[in-house]
Amino acid sequence: DAEEYQPPIWKSYLYQLQQEAPRPKRIICPREVENRPKYYGREFHGIISREQADEILAGVEGAYILRESQRQPGCYTLALRFGNQTLNYRLFYDGKHFVGEKRFESIHDLVTDGLITLYIETKASEYISKMTTNPIYEHIGYATLLREKVSRRLSRTKNESRKASVTSEENTPVEKITSLVRRAALTQNDNHFNYEKAHNFKVHTFRGPHWCEYCANFMWGLIAQGVRCSDCGLNVHKQCSKYVPNDCQPDLKRIKRVYCCDLTTLVKAHNTQRPMVVDSCIREIEARGLKSEGLYRVSGFTEHIEDVKMAFDRDGDKADISASIYPDINIIAGALKLYFRDLPIPVITYDTYSKFIEAAKISNPDERLEAIHEVLMLLPAAHYETLRYLMIHLKKVTLHEKENFMNAENLGIVFGPTLMRPPEDSTLATLNDMRYQKLIVQLLIENEDVLF
Repeated sequence: DAEEYQPPIWKSYLYQLQQEAPRPKRIICPREVENRPKYYGREFHGIISREQADEILAGVEGAYILRESQRQPGCYTLALRFGNQTLNYRLFYDGKHFVGEKRFESIHDLVTDGLITLYIETKASEYISKMTTNPIYEHIGYATLLREKVSRRLSRTKNESRKASVTSEENTPVEKITSLVRRAALTQNDNHFNYEKAHNFKVHTFRGPHWCEYCANFMWGLIAQGVRCSDCGLNVHKQCSKYVPNDCQPDLKRIKRVYCCDLTTLVKAHNTQRPMVVDSCIREIEARGLKSEGLYRVSGFTEHIEDVKMAFDRDGDKADISASIYPDINIIAGALKLYFRDLPIPVITYDTYSKFIEAAKISNPDERLEAIHEVLMLLPAAHYETLRYLMIHLKKVTLHEKENFMNAENLGIVFGPTLMRPPEDSTLATLNDMRYQKLIVQLLIENEDVLF
């Protein structure tokens, strides 16, 4: 029940461990080293052996030096004291310092982050392996809570937390909720078109302490501590991201444009069945352009089509594409085709492309239609709905063939390469498949009432 919603209690055990981790101690070389790389400081000790490095670092936890390899001159090693032993790591530089995936501005930061990671993984390896087994995410997922009730509950909690300074058992402020509050307030009821969408996670460096919104544990380290969904802002550990369900609810503030944006991302951000570009353009074309000769075949002025694109990117569904602004309907038709061409994943997705082509090659008409129908069922919901709506529209276009001279075959020639592209950027594959692309769209138009 949404009334029972409580902000999550963040688990600060890993935060405490990070605070306890050894601090880096740079051991300076007492002599001037010749041929020292310009990007290393006086912690560079030149060509020395592992044994010599061990002697220099002995007994000082967190101490480190840099050395050149005796066996491979020109190769450099970070020697680091941790756990009463000297650890040696091959060190690289490409404008930043690194021994693994993470890249650092300074050796000091690299060592600091390394000591934190070593300490936490040594002290809490079993704890880390079990972090994902009892996630908070399942209990406060936004699909289970009602916006109004949660908002009231959250406002009360916020006031109470100010008065009582409510903290968790590990003394972590409750106000660390970050984007979970917004996510918790969104619901299936609020999102009428509940299309499944995977999160768009990218490695992220968090400034200041951050907690994982899946498992509620601290995200340790100095940089690249976790990943953030660039569409909805969810912050989680990299390992936790594998367990987060495909329930991304994009935030309009993060969606900077309409064109070139993933189709499912756009419809979820705007909470619509289909991209509003498709609805707006088709509505305008059906109002004043169905009888226009060569509709979709005749090109509008490129500059004006770009203007329409910028209008949608800037104003969204408030974009004015009326006859008073764009009297030539071919500009609107061109803007619609451009939207489909600019999609990062075509309406007929890369995953289903080869299946559609194989279906088109079937000679028996009934079997071919059955095969096409089966592949249609594999499309993501937003792609399926967009394709269905477009085919209904194109069927209307063919009903005015006497005036516009556009039948299903002609429209198939125009829309085949626009709606489906081969996964590999191969000119040969595109040329070979062109007639099948045309045939697929032609069949979808002619049989839209049966296939959808």
